[in-house]
Amino acid sequence: MAESRRWAGGPVGSPDPVGSGGPQRCGRVARRPLRDEAGQASVELVAAVPALILAALISLQLLATGYALALADGAAEAGALALAQGGSAAEAARDALPGWADDNVSVAVEGDEVIVHLRPPSPFGTIADHLAVTSMASARSAE
Repeated sequence: MAESRRWAGGPVGSPDPVGSGGPQRCGRVARRPLRDEAGQASVELVAAVPALILAALISLQLLATGYALALADGAAEAGALALAQGGSAAEAARDALPGWADDNVSVAVEGDEVIVHLRPPSPFGTIADHLAVTSMASARSAE
């Protein structure tokens, strides 16, 4: 007697394709996955790029703020040294800063203290206003 060879989807009780004579799986047909995952990586990349750009901008802004704080410290110290030697503290503090800071700095001299207020560079003005740094240095004359 010839053995029929049927694949999945045949009637219940029909022999399996390897010819072992055992029944098949109740006539179940192999199903495709509910979702096709083609293009999933592209969608994730498109979603991740704005988040990465935002993280990079925040990081760069924080680095610029730290740099502005270091500059303000140096300028306040230079102003305090000039004040101790009898020179102009405000002029010395401004001279200690790079050119981009000319419009973003205010220097105040109160007694023997020099206070430098510096706005960090930023493409967004309101953010720079909130991240402005202040540094203070004191000077005593050598007398």
